[in-house]
Parts: sequence; C-alpha cells; structure tokens
Amino acid sequence: MSQTVSAEAVTTAVAAPAKAPNPLVSGLRPLALDVAAPMAGYYLLHSVCGLSEFAALAWSSAFPAARTVVGLLSERKLNLWAALMLAVNLAGLALTFVTGDARLMIAKDGALSGTVALAILASALIGRPVMSSVLMPFLTKGNRARAAAWQRLAGGRAAASRSFRRHERLFSGIWGTALLAECAARVVGAFTLPVSTMAWLSTVFLLGAILAGSLLGRIAADPMEKLVSAETGAPTAA
Repeated sequence: MSQTVSAEAVTTAVAAPAKAPNPLVSGLRPLALDVAAPMAGYYLLHSVCGLSEFAALAWSSAFPAARTVVGLLSERKLNLWAALMLAVNLAGLALTFVTGDARLMIAKDGALSGTVALAILASALIGRPVMSSVLMPFLTKGNRARAAAWQRLAGGRAAASRSFRRHERLFSGIWGTALLAECAARVVGAFTLPVSTMAWLSTVFLLGAILAGSLLGRIAADPMEKLVSAETGAPTAA
C-alpha cells in the first residue's frame, strides 16, 4: 500500500506543471545581480577585507564586466544595468588617485553620480530606458497578467505601445535629470561652500534628487500604470 501511495505521489509530482516565477522577483533580480552584488562586493573587499579602494573597485568590476560580455555574446544584447555598474566602477577607478583634498573628494562623489545620470539619460535616448526595470515590479504588483501586459506594451505588440514607450523614456529622463542636477550641485558646492557644510549638504542633495525623481516620476509612471491596467483587461490579453 505504501509503495502504491509513493508511486502515485511521484507520478503527481512529475505531472504537475512547474510553478511560474513570480514577476516581482523576476523584475528585481537584475537589480540584485547587477547593482547590489557589485556594491556589496566593493564594501566587503574594502571595509572588511582591507583591500585598497582601487583593488576593491577592480575586483567588484569583474562581475558586471562578465555579465556584460555574456549578454553580448549569448543574447547579443547589452545588459544595461551591468554595463552601468561597470561604467561607474571604471569612473571610480579613474578617480581613486584624487586624494588629499577634501573638496576634490566631494567632487569625486558627484562625478560618480553624474556617470550614473548620464548613463540613464543615454539609455532613454537610445530607446532602452534602464529605469524601466526598476519601475516594472511596482506597476505589475507581482501579477502575471499585468507583467505580460507590460511585456506586450514594451515590446511594441499592443495598440498603446507607442504611448507606453514614450512614457518609459520620460521616466528615465526625469530620473537622469534629477541625478545630473544633484551631481552639478555637489560639484559646484564642493568648490564654493565650506567643506564642513558640504559634509552634510551632499547627503541633502542626494536625498533631494531621489525625492524629486520619485515625485516627478509619477508624471510618467501614472499613465504607464493606466496603460498596463487597460492592456491587462483588453480582449487580446487572453
């Protein structure tokens, strides 16, 4: 009897369809792999293992570099987040020798955020807005039907695709502009304001850029959410 039950259990397990991945997890996975992993690697190597800033940046660049090359060779597609983190790390490597002057160190941090801003703006200009992967999990809400609707809209397979893609580019443009303004403010402040002031004002600039990006980003995100909802309920969604 036990052997029969076991056989039935095995047959049921084999016949059962594989569980589809959660769209929320799938949407956030690139950020975890391409952004969080290199950053964690840098801080671990520099702060915990005691490697120099240059060595820590160099080693933490290996993973996004590999992800970028693999994407180009296997999928013939540029992994934008991995390429962005690689660009930031390379900029950091180029600026590691800027030491000894507190003003230059503050300006260096601004230059790194400026690298991110320019990369985000460039992705919007070439029609592959990198911030879309950040926004997608929040608009699809982990719902498979909404995720499928997003893919149709982003892939040009829906009637409202042109409007959707325009708002996609706008969303990345808003965030890129906000971060570029933060970079400019930090660099200007580094050479015009007292260092003691910039020590705390730099953080205020960054938080202000994030707040501006979040609030102004709704200009693009709200229409995108409505388009996703409409596409989810469209007859073609079946």
